[in-house]
Amino acid sequence: MKLLKEFKEFAVKGNMMDMAIGIIIGAAFNKVIDVLAKQVILPPLSLLTDGVNFGDKKLVLRDAITDASGTITTSEVAVAYGKLSEVFLDFMIIGFTVFIIVKFMNRLRNKAQDTKDVTVVTPKDIQLLSDLKELMAEQNKLLKSNLKS
Repeated sequence: MKLLKEFKEFAVKGNMMDMAIGIIIGAAFNKVIDVLAKQVILPPLSLLTDGVNFGDKKLVLRDAITDASGTITTSEVAVAYGKLSEVFLDFMIIGFTVFIIVKFMNRLRNKAQDTKDVTVVTPKDIQLLSDLKELMAEQNKLLKSNLKS
């Protein structure tokens, strides 16, 4: 019973919903980045390198051995560094895109938390804390002036 109660609290607090939303958005974001890398960035890069397809690049350690009938008796052993370069490029694109998004979100959050900026609506909790800070500073000034006199 206690486990069921804990799960209910976990789900109601929003942690589970936040995780689900994050996973869904992450999966969609992965598709966007995959298309961006493979369909937008890699083709011009391949064109610059005379049509070389990075995914096909590999270092062959041992060639495949075939018998007289053309049947492969021993398979090829190769290091597919082209796939690694594609995945690394995907990683760099994802990292840079996430960096830009986080930077943009931080700029918006900082702007929203600036209580003196009237162009953006300040969240109520930030406004209350700012008002409290100003009242405390004013109270400290009054206390200091009363102690001096």
